[in-house]
This record gives sequence, C-alpha cells and structure tokens, in this order.
Amino acid sequence: MSTLQDKYAGVISAAQSAGVSNLQVTEQDGILYVSGSAASTAAKDAVWNALGAIDSTYSASDINVDVQVSGLASGSSLTVATEDSNLNIRQEPSTEAAIVGKAGKGESVTLVEQTSDDWWKVRTADGEEGYAYARYLRA
Repeated sequence: MSTLQDKYAGVISAAQSAGVSNLQVTEQDGILYVSGSAASTAAKDAVWNALGAIDSTYSASDINVDVQVSGLASGSSLTVATEDSNLNIRQEPSTEAAIVGKAGKGESVTLVEQTSDDWWKVRTADGEEGYAYARYLRA
C-alpha cells in the first residue's frame, strides 16, 4: 500500500463503510484518486467528513475525491448546507468567477445540471442561475 493510501486510509474505509459502489482508488503523479457512486448524500458526506478529519480545510493537493450521489435528476430540489455563511452562486464553475447570487443556509435551490464533481449548476428561488460548490448542497 502506498503512503498516500496510508495517509487517506480513513477516507477509503469511510467510502467502503458508506457502501459507495464502483469504488476506485488509484494513484497517479502523486495524487490519490477516490471515486465511486453514493446511494445517498449521507454516504457522500461520510467520505467528505473522513477527508475533513485528515484535512480540515479540504485544501490538500494530493487527493481527489469524486463521489457522486447517483440518480439526482435535473429539477431536483437541493438544500444549502453551509456552516453559517451564504453559498455563493457563480457565473462560471470556479472560485475565481464573479458571484451572480447567494443562497442562505437551509434555503432550497433547484438543480439545473451536475456539471462536474465539484460544481453544480443551480437556480435560486429568485431565478438566478449559476454554479455552486456541490459540497454544500444536499438532496
């Protein structure tokens, strides 16, 4: 087992315990890739929480977690699950992009498209459309 797999063993075992299907753990160019399909947002959260226990800022550049909740359809209602701040809705799927709207904690937004693992296109109650960080959205 590699040092990266040792370092992130908690993430891998959390994914296994949460029942993530098609779980794949690969290493390439010093980055550990963990991917699979979660049956629920709770299962996805378990994996992210395990990562948070190791890397509380989610800023590690040596791991890439791609666990998607399977079967979220366009038009699904999502709840904003930030700690206490508003969730920024951005023009492009990047933290560098302009903020076009905000959604408060506990507010509902509508899924337009799961554009990537990290960024989902959403529509707020006010009709603003943009990209939000998927980590803070719950089905």
